Amino acid sequence: MRIRRFANQNQVVQQNSYKQFKRWRQERVRKLKTKDYSYQVPNVEPDVRFLRDNTELPSITWIGHSTFLIQIAGLNIITDPVWAGQMAFQKRLAPPGIPIEEVPPIDAVLISHSHYDHLNISSLRRLSGPKQMLVPAGLSTKLRLKGFSRVKELHWWESARIGGATFTFVPSQHWTRRNPWDTNSSHWGGWVIEAGGESAKPAKTSELARSNEPAMPHRSEARDYEMESGMREIAAAYAPSEDFGKNGCSVRPLVCAEPTVYFAGDSGYFAGFKEIGKRFDIDVALMPIGAYEPEWFMGPQHVTPEEALQAFEDTGAKLFVPMHYGAFKLADDTPLEALERLEAERCRRRLEEERIVVLPHGETWKLAGEEQD
Repeated sequence: MRIRRFANQNQVVQQNSYKQFKRWRQERVRKLKTKDYSYQVPNVEPDVRFLRDNTELPSITWIGHSTFLIQIAGLNIITDPVWAGQMAFQKRLAPPGIPIEEVPPIDAVLISHSHYDHLNISSLRRLSGPKQMLVPAGLSTKLRLKGFSRVKELHWWESARIGGATFTFVPSQHWTRRNPWDTNSSHWGGWVIEAGGESAKPAKTSELARSNEPAMPHRSEARDYEMESGMREIAAAYAPSEDFGKNGCSVRPLVCAEPTVYFAGDSGYFAGFKEIGKRFDIDVALMPIGAYEPEWFMGPQHVTPEEALQAFEDTGAKLFVPMHYGAFKLADDTPLEALERLEAERCRRRLEEERIVVLPHGETWKLAGEEQD
């Protein structure tokens, strides 16, 4: 039987042939010798007790890379669970924000696509709880062969309901492969998590002003910025601040009691971000900012930090949480370079500082306060 091959919304040439990969690896050997990996994403002590007992307050905890523990509608949700200590031959740059044995029982697992840095079978097995898996179309058979029975696959724009939350699989621009024979045999995308009823949006959603700044610069122009502060000052700016609370719970902007969260997975920049914004009223967007260099190779599949901010504005989301940086050396950019470019573009667009929520590993951001209804 012929294997079904999935495709992107728009025709895009993926730079993923063996010849292109070999060229990148040869360039990388020279380039990495000049890279500074001394900056490490901060880790804070997670509030494991709160996470285990919490059934009321919506929260987001960054484990690392694209792995988040999201608590919404009384559910414990994990995105792209990866606790692996290395990826290929590259050791992890920073430990996971929560040891896997301390993660509370998981109700739902969201998989964006089948690449190894987003789908780690060992991590999936070690998680406790019912673990209802929601996966892209074409992936359920592989997971069932690995022994997982609670698997539901979705196509773009299809939804599933678990408890008090609705999960919708939305498009991204990417590709998949786990071996030489299964390229694009399963789909890829992001997830929108809606708490409450299908159209329930609480009146208390934060109304942060949306910017009407100029569109994103061309990729070559994006490299020609100048930072007002040095590399170490940027690193200090993204360390846990004095407002960081005890036991890994921070003082961050409140959102609402029934938030809508968009987990983008992996993606190059494409028009689909605007369509997602038209269909959903997004409170928090979890957006990738790393693994973009060299741009000739990574461009079709990974946004740059500048493109990530453009995508954020396209979706109309209120708050932006960067991810997909700081855990593994997947490309030629460094974690600090990604944050530098993100901050430079934020300043260029005159976006309010509070709209970019840069989390350390292990921090739990409570999206609502107990005083809220």
